[in-house]
Amino acid sequence: MLQLILAALASFGFEQGTDLPEGFATHTYGGSAAFVWEETGRTGRSVSIASEDGADAAWQTRLAVRPGAVYRLSGWIRAEGVESRGGRGALFNVHEILGAATPALLGTRPWTFVACEFETGSLAEITVNCLFGGWGEAAGQAFFDDLDLELLFQPDPERPAAIIDLERERGTISPYIYGQFIEHLGRCINGGIWAEMLEDRKFFHQAGSFDSPWRRLAGEEGVSVSMDVERPGANSWSVKLRRGARAGGEPCGIEQRGLGVSGGREYQGRFLLAGRGSVEVALSWGEGAGARQALAFDVDAADFASHSAAFLSGGSSEDAALSIALEGEGEVWIGAASLMPADNVRGLRADVLDLLRQLGSPIYRWPGGNFVSGYDWRDGLGPPDQRPTRKNPAWQGIEPNDFGCCEFLDFCAEIEAEPLVVVNTGLGSPELAAALVEFLNGPAESPEGRRRARLGRVEPYGVRWFGVGNEMYGGWQLGHVPLERYLVRHREFAAAMRAVDPSIKLVAVGASGEWSQRMLADCGREMDLLSEHFYCGRAEDLEEHVAQIPLAVREKAVAHQSALAALGEQAARAILVALDEWNYWYGDHVYGELGTRYFLRDALGIARGLHEMTRHPDVFFMANYAQTVNVIGCIKTTKTAACLETTALPLLLYRRHFGGQALTVTGPGGPLDVAAARDNERLAIGVVNASREGRRLSIELKGGACLPSGARRFTIAGPDDLAYNEPGQPPRVAIREEELPDFDPAALEIEPVSVTLFVATLRR
Repeated sequence: MLQLILAALASFGFEQGTDLPEGFATHTYGGSAAFVWEETGRTGRSVSIASEDGADAAWQTRLAVRPGAVYRLSGWIRAEGVESRGGRGALFNVHEILGAATPALLGTRPWTFVACEFETGSLAEITVNCLFGGWGEAAGQAFFDDLDLELLFQPDPERPAAIIDLERERGTISPYIYGQFIEHLGRCINGGIWAEMLEDRKFFHQAGSFDSPWRRLAGEEGVSVSMDVERPGANSWSVKLRRGARAGGEPCGIEQRGLGVSGGREYQGRFLLAGRGSVEVALSWGEGAGARQALAFDVDAADFASHSAAFLSGGSSEDAALSIALEGEGEVWIGAASLMPADNVRGLRADVLDLLRQLGSPIYRWPGGNFVSGYDWRDGLGPPDQRPTRKNPAWQGIEPNDFGCCEFLDFCAEIEAEPLVVVNTGLGSPELAAALVEFLNGPAESPEGRRRARLGRVEPYGVRWFGVGNEMYGGWQLGHVPLERYLVRHREFAAAMRAVDPSIKLVAVGASGEWSQRMLADCGREMDLLSEHFYCGRAEDLEEHVAQIPLAVREKAVAHQSALAALGEQAARAILVALDEWNYWYGDHVYGELGTRYFLRDALGIARGLHEMTRHPDVFFMANYAQTVNVIGCIKTTKTAACLETTALPLLLYRRHFGGQALTVTGPGGPLDVAAARDNERLAIGVVNASREGRRLSIELKGGACLPSGARRFTIAGPDDLAYNEPGQPPRVAIREEELPDFDPAALEIEPVSVTLFVATLRR
């Protein structure tokens, strides 16, 4: 059983100090306020805040607290003509903790005692405000005195304990918090999800140039390998091979090396060819004729035609080569080339697809990210070999447009996930966004519906979720404009898109602070969710590193609740958050552009981030881990293998077992973090141990239910906090499942540096 430990931590007035009361500073959140250190108060000196036109302001101080503890904040307030101007009035609150606020005074009131209780969670410091206004502004004058912070409960670090209240439900956990995000960046889609093995397969760069992955194979006499603008392929030119009568045995072709193949595996080739002559295509996995398979085509066509080839690799190599060469006299143009493993599923890598299905994410955000602000969705339509290659508008490299909106919808269907399609509000237009909605959702008789039908899909896709732009508040974003102009732009896009399909749900661009506040105030009726993003770096200390993610989640929750409270009755409705980019982002790029490696310590932070989201179900409706594959991804690939990163494991585990109603948990604090959820009679208890020592945790269940004798325990652990997984190697960090026939919540063994999930059935 847990005991309440009563102890006064801090009790003070405002007697000490020089220019300001000792330990206090002033802060104005909005409006104009006058701060006075008064000579008199309830007992000795006090502080006051006054405003004629309205202000949201505070006298504030920072205090050290004990993590996992429960405190009572109390004090005395006197009000003179305090009027709400959208704010609550005069009160005390803890800035970092939602709900940690006393009742607010309005009107004219004598010295009045107010108090509230709160739990610190993982916080070791808090900001206490003598607040005037509060989530909006107030006018009049208020006086504050005799603050008291009393410790009601503190955890015992030697005997960590927690209370789970089965009757105090925080709200329903949205399954959409287990969402994912993929973008045309680095090796996320191309080189990750998409099975295409060739780079620059439609010759955006001149073959043989510094930027091209293609090498020219050409002799000295009677042979020509050039780029021909007179007969272009998907781009401005094609590769022209010409062999004259005097060429003899001189080579005439192109080759791409650095391909990854596996022995005994089949591969599919496709080549867009025109002209007249005999063309040999060959896959080589080593030196000599015995490590090579060659196939020949007789080409005799003025227009480009597609030719298919099937290869069987006789060995494994990370430096295999594909060559296309003209044999004998002739003249042939190459418009495009493709090579994929034969087991691809509609162009998707089979091994990655298997891991994505294990991940089980309910929704995927696409195509960006910064990429979307320069993306024209029409580039991704039609036969892939004829789609234009573009310079990636936001990141390195080129974009072949093989994976367009139709392929994305096929991808979602394969893994049974909903699509969240983001439209281009940067360099795009409302008309282009509306046309995309019509292409995806319009009837076959509509202009864009007819285009969709011509491409083979008569029935509408029925996409429900659309993101209206990405990070338009940032100067790095293509098409960035000041806030005042973007408010107008968002409304124009929303109106155009909903005119096509009024049933769609819109995610608006948010950024905690003024941007989000104005978006909610001015565009609240033109959105269904408000987007927020954050990324965390590396901290040397293990516990500090893990705590970054939940603290960032909590800050987003506090800021959003504050913005909604400031609107008061002006709010269109209680709009929730789509945290549609969140993750760690640090370290070397091992897996291509932004392809950072993750460690066991990062998995702990992701699990604690999920814990924090479930503590605020009234704030977070959706969250999209950024990104899924390779690029700061929870899945990593090489040319021939793929694996689940450490950060994928809590996402997978909690998606399967942590849902239903979030429960109220008190304690344990310190390096242990506990969250609980109840789905009918199933109880899930998540424990993150961010220390290098094992712990025995005691959990008390309140609410009249008892547990059966058995449960299941899932553990994510490894040899140390820097353990990581690599594609093609046995995992060093994995999920271990065990049956616990003698499950005792009062004596739970928690491994060092671990995520543990207990799943049991409640019985009364």
